[in-house]
Amino acid sequence: MLVLRDLSLTEGGVPHLAAVSVDAEPGRMTTLLGRTGAGKTTLLRAVAGLVQPQSGQISLAGADWSRLPPWRRPVAMVTQQFINYPHLSVLDNVAFPLIRRGEPREAAREAAAAILGRVGLAQMTGRRPAALSGGQQQRVAIARALVKRAPVLLLDEPFVNLDYKLREGLREELAELLRSQSDTVVLYATTDPREALQMGDCTVLMAEGRVLQAGPPRAVFGAPATLEAARVVNDPPINLLAAEITQSGLVLDHLGPQSAGATGRALPPGRYTLGLRAEDIRSGGPLPARVALTEVSGSETVTHLMAGGQPLVMLERAVTDHRLGSELGLMLDLGKALVFGADGALIPKGASHG
Repeated sequence: MLVLRDLSLTEGGVPHLAAVSVDAEPGRMTTLLGRTGAGKTTLLRAVAGLVQPQSGQISLAGADWSRLPPWRRPVAMVTQQFINYPHLSVLDNVAFPLIRRGEPREAAREAAAAILGRVGLAQMTGRRPAALSGGQQQRVAIARALVKRAPVLLLDEPFVNLDYKLREGLREELAELLRSQSDTVVLYATTDPREALQMGDCTVLMAEGRVLQAGPPRAVFGAPATLEAARVVNDPPINLLAAEITQSGLVLDHLGPQSAGATGRALPPGRYTLGLRAEDIRSGGPLPARVALTEVSGSETVTHLMAGGQPLVMLERAVTDHRLGSELGLMLDLGKALVFGADGALIPKGASHG
């Protein structure tokens, strides 16, 4: 197991890592999910030895890595850029790290050919990288990392520069391939919640150099521990509705009174924030709203709306044409809303606080 304990790194008064602790098991993919600047890349670079945390410990299978130089760490890393050697063939690109560490050339090329077959490039071993598509070039980079058979594999948003459909196909293939590496610890950094939840066996939410929450993807998505975690794990953005519970019922700040018990919780009077996911808003209801923006992605439509001064985001599993400035009637399924207290912490479904 790769164990990271209380890693901290501050530069220029800015905390890049703030007491970060993560446990990552071999044979399971651990996804680091957070926006740009959350500390994901810094954490991967710390594991690789490319940056030195000011405090904390890194260990693999009980061996302390904290002061181990990067060239002595058995790590393979794939980044956003297609880092391939343009003068070498695809086969020699992949064989290069094995030849460099002293393995016989023919054995290295055989190992490279085998891994290229596993990433779907068996017919392209003689080509140069410039003759490949972007997706194929990234497969070469991934194959070169896998052929090293390193016990730790670090992937820093490897598909971010690829188009949507190609990215979707590659991440499914990669997830299947990596799960066959039962003795490899895999850390995968991404800004895409869907990617993290689809690929990971464990999801670690990060923001501003801190770990917000970690656990199985379904648990993290289903019950984000805080408002901050809910913002990170939802795409499209979660709708946050300021609310007050009074003796007479629930009142949303911009949308007015709602039916009593709409959230399915017995909560005492006070201030709350309801987190309503975009898919839990539907058209055809009584709440008037105006269309501010429509985004079509694949077979889904994300519509940004304004209702009584409250911005809302609605996700529909279909391609729809909501014209800019047109009016829609909305239905809010508040029974599915997450409820956060005044301290920003999640109040579990069915909880009662007296």
